[in-house]
Parts: sequence; structure tokens; C-alpha cells
Amino acid sequence: VLFPRLAAALRMPMPGPALLLLLLSPGLAAAFEPLTTAGLLIGPAITAYYYLNCRFQECCTEDWIPLDVKGLEADLRRELFGQHIATNVIPKAFDGFLSNTFSRKPLTLSLHGWTGTGKNFVSKIIAKNLYKNGMDSKYVHQFVTSYHFSNAEHTSKYKQQLQEWIRGNVSLCHRSLFIFDEMDKMAPEVIDSIKPFLEYYSQLDGVSYRKAMFIFLSNAGGEKINEVALNFWNRGMKREDIQRKDLENSLSLEVYNNKNSGFWHTSLIDKNLLDYFIPILPLEYKHVVMCAKVELRARQFNDVDEVATKVAEEMVYFPKEERVFSTKGCKTVAAKVDYWTSGSETKMPFIFKQIA
Repeated sequence: VLFPRLAAALRMPMPGPALLLLLLSPGLAAAFEPLTTAGLLIGPAITAYYYLNCRFQECCTEDWIPLDVKGLEADLRRELFGQHIATNVIPKAFDGFLSNTFSRKPLTLSLHGWTGTGKNFVSKIIAKNLYKNGMDSKYVHQFVTSYHFSNAEHTSKYKQQLQEWIRGNVSLCHRSLFIFDEMDKMAPEVIDSIKPFLEYYSQLDGVSYRKAMFIFLSNAGGEKINEVALNFWNRGMKREDIQRKDLENSLSLEVYNNKNSGFWHTSLIDKNLLDYFIPILPLEYKHVVMCAKVELRARQFNDVDEVATKVAEEMVYFPKEERVFSTKGCKTVAAKVDYWTSGSETKMPFIFKQIA
């Protein structure tokens, strides 16, 4: 309720020197008739307070939450390898949602794929472009099942705490982002506790969740995605020929009927509350090479091609004989780069680093 007023206040000009003097001088302020003084001081005082406060501390304002969809699209195309479906769908999903001033429900994305294919990386790119502080923003909330919801005996407690956490944080900022990792390990009862916040309610106990965003990350459905990708490869088709429609329905059914998916018979799917099922495809040899090159350049090594090839060749691929897709995506690339560059002195010279 307060946020629109505060946001409007932040766009007002700063009070002039005379008014600041008045604010800081109790004797002068007392000379005015009380009601006149109150009306004169309260508005500018609030403006000054929030201007100074939000200039140096993160606030729920456009300066801190730029919602840069164009930057999001550019980063996905530049930094995310081998994921044409995610690169095409995600920016459009956010653009449509954020440009709709009358959204009827929160935005919900569910990303599925094997480990190391880029699900967490995608969520970081999203946070980086929507929030000035990225994943460090106090309006970005990440939950990891194996850490936050690890004990099955505490399911009831988790449900209550999770609902309180979502309610409290959306009350503070309507543009909050919630990221749930390892959904395939989460108890269905905990998942269903999120349902009220994803529904088409205008408000729940005076709080609107229609501008919030939820991202779910899961390994569930990874085998189905790999099966489709391998089928396209066997037929001599490019991975770019795979469309979301080739996977979305089968993917939602796969996770809904899989007892180990976390989404097993969940109301989130049953009530059609997940807006997008986004498949994250298995990575090929060339994508692993690209991941290794990025890691090496970040460490300022100059024999990038040679070491990246060694790293990619050492990875395990499936099917075993054809060696098409990496079983771990790019997840262990950093560790293998450590191995192949151990004791190496082949870093870029200083002048080259400045140019690069």
C-alpha cells in the first residue's frame, strides 16, 4: 500500500536550502502555526528521507529493479550455449509479463534438464538483468531443497515458514523474485504450499502477488528431454530444429506422473499454474569446448584452444559409442580446467589483458 506513495516521493525534487534549514531548526519550525508547519514539513521530510535512503541502500524502485529485458535477451544469446529454446522463450515471457500492467497472476517458469546444462546459470542471468544487485539483491530469494527443506519430518514447519517468507517479502516489494532449486527433491506438500500465491487472486490478506516472479529448477524430465534430443540427432536433424511444442506437453506429463519428480500430482500442474515449461537440452562436445574457453579466458590464459580441447575430450558422453551428449553438461569443466592448468605459466601478458 505504501510503495506507490514512496515511489512517487522519490521522483519529487529535493527540498531547497531554505526548507532544509527549516527542517533542521526546531526554533524556526515552532514559530509557525502547528498544522501549517506539519503540512509543510511532513511531505518534503519523507521525500528527503527516502531520497537519501534509497540512493545508498537498495529499495523497491526502478533504480534498483531496472527490469532490463533487452539486456536479458542479449546475455542469454551471448552466454548461454546450446539452449535456443530457453534463449527464445524466456525474454518473451518476461517482456510480456512485465509490460502488462494488469497481470492477473505471478509469472511462473519451470526449467527442466540434466545437471550441468545451465538451469542455475539461467536464473543468475535473469536476476542480473532484472535487479541491479543481481543474485545479491534482497528482493531475490533462492531456496535449495537439500539445504532449506532437507528433513522430511519437518514438512509442516517448512510449509508454514515458506508461506510466511513469501508473504512477508512480497509485502515489502511486489517485484520479488523467488527461485526454487532441486524441485525434484522437494516434498509435494511443500510445493503445494506455494499454490495460493500463484493463483488468480487479486489479493490474499491484503497482499497482491500478481507482480511477483517464480522460477522452478528441476532435473525431473531430463531423461525425456535427452530422449527427444537424441531422436532428432539420430534422424540427422539439427538440435535447433527442436521446438518447445515438441517437448512441453510430454514434459509436463512426465514430471506430473513421476513420483520422484517433486511435481508428482501437484496442484501447480493440475491447476495449470505453471506458465512455461522450458526444456534445457543436453550439451554436445562443442558446447563443452565453449564452456571451457569461457573459464580459461576468465582466468586470463592464452592457450585457450588447446586446453579447452583437452577438457572436452576428457568428459564422459552418451550414447557411449557415439559420444554425442555430455553426461554432466559443463558442471565439472572448472575442475578439469584446474587440472590442465595446474602449474602453468601461460597467462596473457599484461598488455594483452588490457586489450582483451
